[in-house]
Amino acid sequence: MKGNNPEQWRSKLSAEQFHVCWEKGTERPYSGALLHNRKSGDYLCVCCKSVLFHADAKFDSGCGWPSFDRAIEGTVTYTEDRSHGMARVEITCSQCGSHLGHVFPDGPTETGQRYCVNSLSLEFEPDTDA
Repeated sequence: MKGNNPEQWRSKLSAEQFHVCWEKGTERPYSGALLHNRKSGDYLCVCCKSVLFHADAKFDSGCGWPSFDRAIEGTVTYTEDRSHGMARVEITCSQCGSHLGHVFPDGPTETGQRYCVNSLSLEFEPDTDA
């Protein structure tokens, strides 16, 4: 579905999800439903349901958004973002193109990465064999 008209998602998402995923918005810090989730499972794209992150990659960065130190290989696309007067790397779902957030080179683990992701762009699927 990548490259399709973002309007196809308007009726499938809440207004807030549409704003984040297709208008490159950002949810308020510390407001996301998945910020403090500590359960085992997977984080999926809220639009196309592609699995993007495993729970074991999540950590508390203190930034106000869910943070991960790595994405599942091939699931995220990286694009230079010079909006808002700064240089950042935007991350989008490789399957459908929806905006997820940004990745920064200041993570505390061996990857050195901090994927700062909007809860509104994700769904959580808990492990069933826990």
